[in-house]
Amino acid sequence: MKKFAPLMAFLMTAAGLLAAVPVAAQDRIYRCGNEYTNRVGTRKDCKVVEGGNVTVVRGTTPAAAAPAAGGGSSGQRVVSAPATAPRVDSPEQRARDADAKAILEQELRRAESHHAELLKEYNNGEPDKIGGEARNYQKYLDRVAQLKASIARNQSDIDGIRRELARFK
Repeated sequence: MKKFAPLMAFLMTAAGLLAAVPVAAQDRIYRCGNEYTNRVGTRKDCKVVEGGNVTVVRGTTPAAAAPAAGGGSSGQRVVSAPATAPRVDSPEQRARDADAKAILEQELRRAESHHAELLKEYNNGEPDKIGGEARNYQKYLDRVAQLKASIARNQSDIDGIRRELARFK
């Protein structure tokens, strides 16, 4: 052990010196509005970002929407497929549209029948009490509220399906 003592002393001294040397610090990062920079500019809204690293991911800027063919802006955006999208011939597209319309009509019939069942069970806000609801009125009120929410959600679904079907006409 004694023959390693000078080596151990050297290593301890070297480790102490290395610990005393400050690690090169990263420049301060400033946030100026929605922009991050390491330079203080002439803007007055810049604040130093404290604690942790900052990662900025640049997004893509959306392309400006072209005005409608009528020349005026009707408030609707024109959406078109990218140039690299495969073209579908007209008969095939009509077949796809017919299939989609049939599926939507089936979904509408199913949603309307479910809506009728919910309305029948809801009974104008006074559904029949089932199970222990005669003794536990809060349980009954919870079920009534749940039925009311289900009816509203189902009506919203029906409205959405009808909007989609209107696009095919």
